[in-house]
Amino acid sequence: MVELTVEKVQRTTGATRANAELFLPFIQGTCKAYDINTPLRVTGFLSQMGHESQGFAKLEEGLNYSVEALLEKFGRHRISEADARKYGYIKGVQKSNPEMIANLIYGGEWGKLHLGNLVFGDGWAHRGMGAKQLTGLDNHNRCGKAIGEDFVNHPERLLMPVNAILSGGWFWATNGLSELADKADVRRLTKEVNGGYEGFDNRLVLWNNGIQVFA
Repeated sequence: MVELTVEKVQRTTGATRANAELFLPFIQGTCKAYDINTPLRVTGFLSQMGHESQGFAKLEEGLNYSVEALLEKFGRHRISEADARKYGYIKGVQKSNPEMIANLIYGGEWGKLHLGNLVFGDGWAHRGMGAKQLTGLDNHNRCGKAIGEDFVNHPERLLMPVNAILSGGWFWATNGLSELADKADVRRLTKEVNGGYEGFDNRLVLWNNGIQVFA
């Protein structure tokens, strides 16, 4: 088993010392439960979860998007220009409406197909939460069953430190990410975790930090 310390967690996730201390026992338990048990696997897991959660400081998706960001990131097939202008942030004019944004971008036929969101409101209720920012009713349901929690009726329990990390471990194992970590394929890891390559440069910095501290 790889030795995990507060200092090593800090370096590989970008967490503050306080957050590293808080999350360390849950990281240790999750790594043991999901066979994240080599330097490469631990480095991959921590660097990806660290970036996704901003060093465990952000366990809930913000959704505070501007009009331009909504249309650029999600496109008109996920949110119309009219709705983007109605609910997105416009400097000096209006604040964003995160709840409506979530229900629109994670709802409809796209939400049903990709996230298992069945009714209007599921998008907000099952927005990204936990260290992985696990998103969607289907993911919350499957993860909850796997770790013994009811994330369908109580998705907010994903914000608890123990569940935040366990849900990340569940996603990691379910998607076979240890195999990618074994190959040191940071780009593929990023794609699988993020759905794209957002924040790749920072993920790579954290990966390199982990390679140093767990060598």
